Amino acid sequence: MNQKISIWKESGHYISYGPFAHQIFVKELGTSTASSDKTLLLIHGFPESSFSYHLVINELMSVFDRIVLFDFIGYGLSNKPTDDFTYSLFEQTDVLLTVWHHFGVKGGHMLSHDMGDSVATEVIARHCNNLMPIWLSDGLKSVTLTNGSMVLDLADLRITQKILLSKWGSYFKNIISFSIFKKQIISAHGNDNLKDEEIALLWEFNLFQDGHKKTYLTIKYLNDRKRFEKTRWLPALNKCDLPIHLCWGSDDKVARVEMAEYLKLNICTNAELTIMKGVGHFCQIGSPEIWVESILNYYKKVSPL
Repeated sequence: MNQKISIWKESGHYISYGPFAHQIFVKELGTSTASSDKTLLLIHGFPESSFSYHLVINELMSVFDRIVLFDFIGYGLSNKPTDDFTYSLFEQTDVLLTVWHHFGVKGGHMLSHDMGDSVATEVIARHCNNLMPIWLSDGLKSVTLTNGSMVLDLADLRITQKILLSKWGSYFKNIISFSIFKKQIISAHGNDNLKDEEIALLWEFNLFQDGHKKTYLTIKYLNDRKRFEKTRWLPALNKCDLPIHLCWGSDDKVARVEMAEYLKLNICTNAELTIMKGVGHFCQIGSPEIWVESILNYYKKVSPL
């Protein structure tokens, strides 16, 4: 195991989820008694893990007193079951709430990326419908959404994603390789500022419990988007009373910048929109300095951090 991954793993621990006791890798940084105003709740994307924030975590900790992050089931260092888990956005949201409850989270600033944006919009839908758990008594302080396919009609899915979503998806597991993975990551990212080392680390996390052969399961969340986006998640964003920040890399080739502009113009018109020039899809990995500056500039406006 790569030393960076080993260090990351050693600073976290595992908790169980559900009747089948799937193991979730979780981390808490800072002080557990921090106020909700000083708590940051990080949510990763596909095909990533909490490690995607490793280049920006120190800068975030200079502003927040507490950061909670974890790997969704099927991702990173968490279990990657082929049975007894649906991989739906609804169950992944339950996973998220299980983690927050484990750490005694009462509220905080929610920040998500890619697939994590879709989970975040389910959290928002529950918030709007008064379905949040009573223990989350302080509520969410703000929501920051970064480079996720939240308007599926505007997404430009890569060929690998399309194959994985097709009836042939489960067969693709037999031919997936680092070479194919790297090409698709670079294609989705949209520019050349993603270092080879970061792509290799992404791949190694995917290899854990043969996760690289299970992406036909984890990508199922896009089927949920197709089914519930226009009836549940976009309407929830539209009526959301929380401060929302759309923070987007301009070079993203999958969740294109037009998506963020569409959301700002038509869905969450009160949101603040930040376009990160020259930044690709995997924004916090490819352009960590620009990402941190854009994120923290917003938090300085929305909360007395």
